[in-house]
Amino acid sequence: MDDRFEIFLVATPGLEAPLAAEAAELGWKPVVQPGGVTITGGWPDVWRANLWLRGATRVLARVGQFRALHLAQLDKRARKFPWASVLRRDVPVRVEAACKASRIYHAGAAAQRIERAIAEELGAPLAPDAALVVKARIEDDLVTISLDTTGESLHKRGHKEAVAKAPMRETMAAMFLRAMGFDGSQPVLDPMCGSGTFVIEAAEIAAGLAPGRSRAFGFQQLASFDPAGWEGMRAAASPRPAPPQFFGSDRDAGAIRMSQVNAERAGVAGLTRFECRAIGELQRPDGPPGIVIVNPPYGARIGNKGPLFGLHAAMGQVFKERLGGWRVGIVTGEGGLAKATGLPLESGPVVAHGGLKVRLWQTGTL
Repeated sequence: MDDRFEIFLVATPGLEAPLAAEAAELGWKPVVQPGGVTITGGWPDVWRANLWLRGATRVLARVGQFRALHLAQLDKRARKFPWASVLRRDVPVRVEAACKASRIYHAGAAAQRIERAIAEELGAPLAPDAALVVKARIEDDLVTISLDTTGESLHKRGHKEAVAKAPMRETMAAMFLRAMGFDGSQPVLDPMCGSGTFVIEAAEIAAGLAPGRSRAFGFQQLASFDPAGWEGMRAAASPRPAPPQFFGSDRDAGAIRMSQVNAERAGVAGLTRFECRAIGELQRPDGPPGIVIVNPPYGARIGNKGPLFGLHAAMGQVFKERLGGWRVGIVTGEGGLAKATGLPLESGPVVAHGGLKVRLWQTGTL
């Protein structure tokens, strides 16, 4: 098998563009596609993508392709595939298949054929709950074999235990910060911080911490894995000093406790400050102006929307009165609520968030 292959970085739908910008910053040449970004590389690129990318939800290694016009041909060609070069005989595996515009149209039957080929030709055990997933996409009779090299979704950074209601995923938070032009140098304030995701993510970016530093990955169970090379890559990720300018507040004392615990576990407690206060008690942080980013309640998760218009109007007034020179970003699924702030907001692309469709609305400098 070739040392270089296509690597597909799965994005949250609507956040492909900032993920491509992040991949380019890390030295790859990304191509945006629906649902993600394609780069080219070898196994060390797969490891580095999992370790460093903040916006990808998973990393798929496209390790081979062949044509199959019917199930018997799929069976035959799957048996000839060089499974031993990518999979281990002692690691359980499962296969997921998807078919589109192909003569093979039964995804379940296709998955069964490929599983049987792996079990009988390689000898690897099959398990319906196996962490290691082989993905087969059959489109126009072309079978593309990919390996999910990530395991648990990349938004699970591995150092966050406490989660508030309706949490913002870390991958989304990082891409919304990027969409606001955050590069690690600006102060960040979230006045409805929940479990602290925006604030902690911003502090980690500023400190140059690898988002995957605290967790394990699917690629560690592959035949191509080189433990010494991986340890060298992890050891080379050195943090940098950053100013303590990442602020969160929330009226819920439990949320503030969660945020503080999460910041401690992430190693950024010294860069963050969390305070229990309602939006009306918001104080302008000392130091230069920066970015306000907030994911307020927007009705989908709190039944009656009526009071939310008042909340958004009050929030907008507080920002205008106390945060001159700052820029504001509001994540909401309700354009009417964004407009109720009275702020000069412009909306970004629609982003899928837990079954909802949200947008980042942002201002210029207040």
